[in-house]
Amino acid sequence: MIFQSWQQNSAKKSYLCPSLKKFMPPSSHIISATLQRWFAENKRDLPWRETQNPYLIWISEIILQQTRVAQGYDYYLRFVARFPDVKTLAEADEGDVLRLWQGLGYYSRARNLHVAAKQIVGDFDGRFPENFPDVLRLKGVGRYTAAAICSFAFGTPVAVVDGNVYRVLARLFGEETPIDSGEGQKRFEALAAAILDRRHPSAHNQAIMEFGALQCTPLAPDCAACVLHAHCRAAADGTVALLPVKAKKTKISERFFTYLVITCGEQIFIRRRTERDIWRGLYDFPLIETPALLTKEEIVENEAVKEILSGVKNAVFRNFSKVYKHVLTHRRLFAQFVAVEISDISQHLEQQFIKTEKSALADYPLPRLIERYLISD
Repeated sequence: MIFQSWQQNSAKKSYLCPSLKKFMPPSSHIISATLQRWFAENKRDLPWRETQNPYLIWISEIILQQTRVAQGYDYYLRFVARFPDVKTLAEADEGDVLRLWQGLGYYSRARNLHVAAKQIVGDFDGRFPENFPDVLRLKGVGRYTAAAICSFAFGTPVAVVDGNVYRVLARLFGEETPIDSGEGQKRFEALAAAILDRRHPSAHNQAIMEFGALQCTPLAPDCAACVLHAHCRAAADGTVALLPVKAKKTKISERFFTYLVITCGEQIFIRRRTERDIWRGLYDFPLIETPALLTKEEIVENEAVKEILSGVKNAVFRNFSKVYKHVLTHRRLFAQFVAVEISDISQHLEQQFIKTEKSALADYPLPRLIERYLISD
């Protein structure tokens, strides 16, 4: 109904494309058939496209959330080599899962994968669920991911709507409803369902996603070479750069970290991040967070620093690093590292932190920020 309504409204007007060709409202069949032909000629050769194994498709989809294909490709290969099936992943230690995820960011994805694997073993006897509602029950799986898994692995006629699909649909139909609103989500899901090729949902869904990734790109798409150019309302209206619309502007907060890299000979002190915050489950150094970065003098006299080093008789502040800027989706971190050498280990220090060998740091899953410091130090 929503697609028919759009066609009827569009037919009342005549839009001129930059090429002086008349804008032609397409049928759902034309859209899907055109996308699938384009996909057959232009798709990238990716390993998760060579399988209908729902486990492997699931892993790829979770890795590719918030991650570019070029970055996620090698992570996918390493992950499925280490955890080739649900049972192996479910039985793994969380630290091993996080360590293999190290550098990808958004570590809640890895923790959710681990929990969901245990769900599959416990609730589905180790067999990946095949129907959409059951897949949607898995930890960390939303409507898009469930639709992708079910359509790619089982041929379920359900449309995917990810960032690429939002962009294609918004431009194709000139849809100005904000994609980050409840109304927008419902409207775009309806549009996606209206043009879905229900006989070939896997090919259709992969085609429209790939089209958004390679052709209908966020910035400066090559509209003149677009196979849907004559049918694209945004191209006709000159609004390609304005779509899709977002109602809310992401607020970026700034945080300021001072890490104490405390060593005693070949031993070093770390901690596991257990609080509900960034990098939960990963390891970093003793940390103090302040409203702004501290000066060298302020660090030495800081009460939180003194508390961490409580009971240590000989503590020498050897090195103050440069400031590292680390950008997350909604946060901008500014971190500095202070090398502190001690000759005696206090009971307080051992109770508060984990003592390990410097050479063993690679055995712990570390945030990318900590890796950057260790590499450059």
